[in-house]
This record gives sequence, C-alpha cells and structure tokens, in this order.
Amino acid sequence: MSAQGSDTGVHRAKGSAANEATSKASPARRAVLGVAVAGMAGALLAPGVHLVEVAHAAAPSAGADARKRWGLLVDATKCADGCTACVDACQRENGLPSTATPTSAQWIRKLELQQISTGRKASAPVMCQHCAQPPCVDVCPTGASFKRADGIVLVDRHSCIGCRYCMMACPYKARSFVHEPVVDQRPEVPRGKGCVESCTLCVHRIDRGVFMTACAEACADAGHRAIVFGDLNDAGSEIAQRVREAGTVALRADLRLDPGVRYQGL
Repeated sequence: MSAQGSDTGVHRAKGSAANEATSKASPARRAVLGVAVAGMAGALLAPGVHLVEVAHAAAPSAGADARKRWGLLVDATKCADGCTACVDACQRENGLPSTATPTSAQWIRKLELQQISTGRKASAPVMCQHCAQPPCVDVCPTGASFKRADGIVLVDRHSCIGCRYCMMACPYKARSFVHEPVVDQRPEVPRGKGCVESCTLCVHRIDRGVFMTACAEACADAGHRAIVFGDLNDAGSEIAQRVREAGTVALRADLRLDPGVRYQGL
C-alpha cells in the first residue's frame, strides 16, 4: 500500500522541510538543494518502484480531508455465495498476485458464515476495518501504522520494521506480512518484502479524486451492489443514510473500536 499520510506524499515530514529549506536558501544553495531533492525522488523504494514514479502518480490536490470519514457498508443479504469479484478486483488494483500461496498477502477475503442457532448462512468480505481507535496504531513501535485525518488506516513502508505487532493486535486478522520479493508493482501502490500491509480503501484513488474503491466498483459491475463506499460524515450520502436507517452492525462491536466498515444482514 502506498505510504501516504494526512499531509500527502511518501515523505510526510521530510518533503515540507526540504521545500522550506529550499525557499529560504540563497540562489546557489537552492540549486544544490534542488539537486539533492531530485536525487531523493529518484531513490529506489522497492524493486521496480522509484519515488519519482510515486510523485508523478499522485494528484496535486492529494491529501486527507479531516471533514470526511471514508468507509464501507457491506450488505450480506446481497453478497453472492461463491462470488469473488471484490477479491479479484482488489488484487488487480493493488498489484497483488492473482495466484494465492500459503504466504500470499490478502487484503480482502471472502468468508462464508453460518449462524449456529438457526443454521442461516451468509457471505461477507472482510478487510481492514479502518477503526477510529485502531489497535494496530497503538502497538506499532515505530509509528509506521497510522491513521489519516479522514479515517483511513495505513502503513508507512519507510518506517515499518516488520515486527508484526500490528498483525497480532488486529482482531480482524486483516493484515498480511510480505514474505517474498515483490515484482510487477504499480507505482501508486508501492509494496516491499519485510513489510506489513492491508486494505487502504484505495487511498491512491481517493487522493486523485476518484471516490470509489475497486471492490465496490467490481461488486456493482457484477450486479450485486453488496458493497457501498462513501463518506460516513456526509449525512446525505448513501452510506451514511443506510448506516443510520438500516440497523447495521460492526464486527466485534464489543471492542468499541468504531470501525469504518459496517455490515448489514449479519
């Protein structure tokens, strides 16, 4: 996933500091600093992905809007048994391998559920729940796990040391560790061996003004519309109205993590 924060870009603090230093320096020093910053932009992030590519992929207006809280609503009554459209779309969008292995990263997984007392069955995708109180952020020793101002929980690959504390802390088993070298990456979604990763709510789309996740788009294209993406803080949005009126539930509501992903029909 892309290492993006509430103030845009791969280097959340370093970028603004470099710009400030360049603006205050003499003309000669500005030239030297400009070369240094350009050199940083060409640095290798991971095999096949350079900082300059990530910078070109981001829109000038990229960044988190604190007035919004992005989230998903999953309607289990519309989720088709055996359909993997959301999983397949997530893999394509984020450059994940289409052929799963025992150690493959899994950002979204389809679960088949059955209620013990009644025998009723249901299907539902589970991904990072983008909690308002994320335990993964609490336990991260380096600050690599962080929550943006718009509620999206991410991992900064520059700071992740692969300790996997966040994986142990997540009650949804939503995070994966990258065991193998990563090839054929997408510049918008840099990944790397030795890092932890999970669903980003397609943050690279949001930051360029495309307010639709790949999973929700694929589900709609498949004719199910079991996944709705939107701004939970916008009272007039479809997701906010349905959360307010349809009696949705949160997974492990007893933990009071206030997740940004809600479920209907479970």
